[in-house]
Amino acid sequence: MTPELTNNIRKLVRSLGDARSRKETGLFVAEGAKCVFELINAFRVRYLFATNKWIEQNKDKIAGREVIIVTNNDIERMSQLRTPQPVIGVFELPVQCSPGDLKDKLVLALDRVQDPGNLGTIMRIADWFGIDTILASYDTVDVFNPKVVQATMGGMARVKVYYVNLSETLSRLKESMPVYGTSLSGDNLYSMPLQNTGVIVMGNEGKGMCAEVEKCVSHKLYIPPFPADAECVESLNVSMATAVIVSEFRRRML
Repeated sequence: MTPELTNNIRKLVRSLGDARSRKETGLFVAEGAKCVFELINAFRVRYLFATNKWIEQNKDKIAGREVIIVTNNDIERMSQLRTPQPVIGVFELPVQCSPGDLKDKLVLALDRVQDPGNLGTIMRIADWFGIDTILASYDTVDVFNPKVVQATMGGMARVKVYYVNLSETLSRLKESMPVYGTSLSGDNLYSMPLQNTGVIVMGNEGKGMCAEVEKCVSHKLYIPPFPADAECVESLNVSMATAVIVSEFRRRML
């Protein structure tokens, strides 16, 4: 029998915007058809909420699943979004594990990336370019923050983020694979030799890489402006820079 929406369940869903609540309940939330459909087979579903109209429009895609029918008002009261969507999914947090053997992979590493939109966009970029592993410092924003989940546009179904002691992990990895990092004093991205495997480190939005992480970088990369002597912005947004760098790595593989 499909459960009904209660005040306690409504409050639970709304509370999942808070990191402490996600940790205590072991749950996270995704909103909108794109995210829900992408995640529904990647994570264990606790609740699905949708309006009657949405259920009727998507009945073939949700066949066999329990969906709690809710009103638009219910959705608005539970939603984390400025523009609520007619379907909300509540999923169980996965069990944390180690990233495994990375020696034959191209991997991203994030040092203290704080903006949820940036992390979500970086995960979406990783998904597009076939990168399935991201190493993140413990003080990087929570991947299950609702704003991160929405920004991934479902990419988190395929891209996994592992929170690690980043400097220790990179120190170990650099013994067997190159560790790349962005730097204003680095070598030109477009003329520097790049390997098909390795770790690409992206730093904090305002401060870049911390000193401990930077020590682990074996190859420093610089994205040059065009033309080289043009007056331009001081730097690129971290997610934009990630897209440029990863694209160049993949271009070399063609």
